[in-house]
Amino acid sequence: MKLQTATRLGLYAVLELARDPARTLSAAELGERFGVSPHSLAKVLGTLSAAGLVQGGRGAAGGYRFIGNRRRITLMDIVALFEPAPGKRAKEAGEDTEIGAALQRVLTEIDEIAEATLRSVSLETMLKNPM
Repeated sequence: MKLQTATRLGLYAVLELARDPARTLSAAELGERFGVSPHSLAKVLGTLSAAGLVQGGRGAAGGYRFIGNRRRITLMDIVALFEPAPGKRAKEAGEDTEIGAALQRVLTEIDEIAEATLRSVSLETMLKNPM
């Protein structure tokens, strides 16, 4: 399973903010931590905010803070905000062949295992045991 850049940024941002839910960080501070521009994070933070995971504030004391439940939210919950649903993926060249179909079955199984793993890891678990 290859994750899009926005997905990885979403995971980084949620985990960083969930470390201390009382703390507020600006997009600039988060961007500096991850080596990306605040502009790159803006859409990601907007998606996380719309999902009710972070809350953003404006002004001098503005920034983002985590408002979700670290015990209930899994890594897959974050991934699902940014990645297409498994059945929504566009077909790729060669998948209509016998070999392509066989390979796709294996790749689908790998994705299912990865998704199950992501569903099994809560933010709380990830923050306590940063593998």
